[in-house]
Amino acid sequence: MAKSDRLNKEEEASGSIAGRMAAASLKRWINQEPLGLDALAMDQKGYRRGSYQSSTSDEDMVEIAGASLDFSMADDDPPLDREMGGSLAGLIDISAHWMTDLKEGVCLAGFWFNHEHCCWKSNTTFTDRDKCPEWKSWSQLIIGHGEGAFAYILNYFMYVMWALLFSLLAVLLVKGFAPYACGSGIPEIKTILSGFIIRGYLGKWTLIIKTITLVLAVSSGLSLGKEGPLVHVACCCGNILCHLFTKYRKNEAKRREVLSAAAAAGVSVAFGAPIGGVLFSLEEVSYYFPLKTLWRSFFAALVAAFTLRSINPFGNSRLVLFYVEFHMPWHLLELIPFILLGIFGGLWGAFFIRSNIAWCRRRKTTKLGKYPVLEVFVVTAITAVLAFPNEYTRMSTSELISELFNDCGILDSSKLCEYVNDFNSTKGDDLPDRAAGPGVYTAMWQLALALIMKVFITIFTFGMKVPSGLFIPSMAVGAIVGRLLGVGMEQLAFYHHDWVIFSGWCSQGADCITPGLYAMVGAAACLGGVTRMTVSLVVIMFELTGGLEYIVPLMAAAMTSKWVADAIGREGIYDAHIRLNGYPFLEAKEEFSHKTLAMDVMRPRRNDPPLTVITQDSMTVEDVEAIINETTYSGYPVVVSRESQRLVGFVLRRDLIISIENARKKQDGIVSTSIIYFTDHSPPLPPSSPSMLKLRSILDLSPFTVTDQTPMEIVVDIFRKLGLRQCLVTHNGKLLGIITKKDVLKHIAQLANQDPDSILFN
Repeated sequence: MAKSDRLNKEEEASGSIAGRMAAASLKRWINQEPLGLDALAMDQKGYRRGSYQSSTSDEDMVEIAGASLDFSMADDDPPLDREMGGSLAGLIDISAHWMTDLKEGVCLAGFWFNHEHCCWKSNTTFTDRDKCPEWKSWSQLIIGHGEGAFAYILNYFMYVMWALLFSLLAVLLVKGFAPYACGSGIPEIKTILSGFIIRGYLGKWTLIIKTITLVLAVSSGLSLGKEGPLVHVACCCGNILCHLFTKYRKNEAKRREVLSAAAAAGVSVAFGAPIGGVLFSLEEVSYYFPLKTLWRSFFAALVAAFTLRSINPFGNSRLVLFYVEFHMPWHLLELIPFILLGIFGGLWGAFFIRSNIAWCRRRKTTKLGKYPVLEVFVVTAITAVLAFPNEYTRMSTSELISELFNDCGILDSSKLCEYVNDFNSTKGDDLPDRAAGPGVYTAMWQLALALIMKVFITIFTFGMKVPSGLFIPSMAVGAIVGRLLGVGMEQLAFYHHDWVIFSGWCSQGADCITPGLYAMVGAAACLGGVTRMTVSLVVIMFELTGGLEYIVPLMAAAMTSKWVADAIGREGIYDAHIRLNGYPFLEAKEEFSHKTLAMDVMRPRRNDPPLTVITQDSMTVEDVEAIINETTYSGYPVVVSRESQRLVGFVLRRDLIISIENARKKQDGIVSTSIIYFTDHSPPLPPSSPSMLKLRSILDLSPFTVTDQTPMEIVVDIFRKLGLRQCLVTHNGKLLGIITKKDVLKHIAQLANQDPDSILFN
């Protein structure tokens, strides 16, 4: 692990609270979140008890070499991760679109064309544009025609088989090559940015497998999206490319700035929303977001969006995923149904979080978790069997949302636009509110069935061992409800335009209600209810759709959904999964208001064995090796002597192991009885003594310390703002104990009347 960055703190001598807070502020602004190491950190996967073999794979998040602060202000951010993220996103979009259409047929002009591209050169009429002769369904290819019961059953069978094949390939690749490639990745990214280390989570194998399996999972038709995993993919690109630059390879704080910018780039390419991506990183992902990280994230999102636009994955020369063009402004009275959509979004979000967490907990605590391949197979089979008969669940979720957002025009052939037309009242491109035709009523029933399926199947899909995002499924649920409500309001205004609520602004023959706008607001409400985003959500939605003039309805729905969801449960889906997985994450949005002191939380407690320490100049190599073998701590305080317990510094386990290994191999005379010293000058020893080993270069002379009387409110604030993993507790310079992030979390749980031992750090 990287050695924590050093900072000489002259103000430590005072020991006052003001001095400590000044030190905290100084570290925060100069050191940019120095990464401490928990004394009871993760399993040392690179080591075996009794041996000193370490992993130096470039999958590791941090370098093992000694890190030193680089105070230069040169902005040599690695620019490649922005272009890499945009290129991978374009590849994923194009591949997923093609493989989704492959479930229904193939293009004779070239099997690599999806349905839309296949029909571009066709001479068919506009209404028959999806029935071009170049595109053949599987029944047309196999039995020569596409009509009749047998052709339908054959298409049904091929759809299910392709879905099962894609999902099985995805879960087998994840299980066999990169277990970290499953899920959304956003909870883990939040945890990593808070100072924790998950080895291999941002490595090259995770990147490769997640990119491939994300295409497969989305193409299988499962109720999941690719937007959340794209944040993970972008962070993998940023982390891997950090190894090319010494400034970032050796400084964990600067690397986390790059990861914050990469998260912004991920959302930028996922939605075509660069500004929303920056705000998403600020509001939802990043633990600490200084001003220079803000503009760097903006630049990263800009380059990523530009790269995606140059690839043009949607084939419409637009960057946004769901472009809308509504012709009528909204009316003030429409805020009432918009707020109702917000209430539904909050209720849906709270229901989904509770249900999904209960299912995921059941998966973790029962035999269900031992059969991830079977679980994916069963859920995919159920999804495919239920999805095919309904055209709104058979199409990809992105296409469904795009259709629900659409404002019906004269040439639209969708069932949602089958109104009873009166062309005499048509003025230009604006169509008046019209009576719903049979196609609209059929679409309403199909959408209602699609809603029921999406609501329940998403609960069981999110969290499976395949890459799975939650943005698009949540938006789909809200868009369906919004469209249903919008059509209902439209018909109400058409048949009852003389009612008081419509009389002032909606006359007969006018275009008053836009159902697509209701779908857009509903999508924002449900996504806000699940994730509890507000500012970034509104910006993402208007960037996503181009609907700049509808910010107020989006804000009203987003705030209402957050208030309603918070009234039922305080946690968003990502925070709930962080708690479920037992990651040591301190929520920065909650306040600590208890009156406990550092001495109440530190270890060792009464009746505990004394703290394991290393003396500065009196222990042999054999003694240090024995401590390493007998404990699993990630670091050890260094003291003057066991009697005085005066603190000198802090040394990392990993640095000790590698230094001793190298000294035995390269330094003559180093044996088990050699003295290890951390001082500037070697201690006086008899001439016959073996060579001594100087390890001062790996000693952190400025570990973060607090006194035993420091209020825990300040300690918790320090842990949050500096991203620490541990701090040492002293009294008049004498070492008393240690507080780790896990100790803080257990203390908070205890004060909340929870069992502190129930917090599992997996």
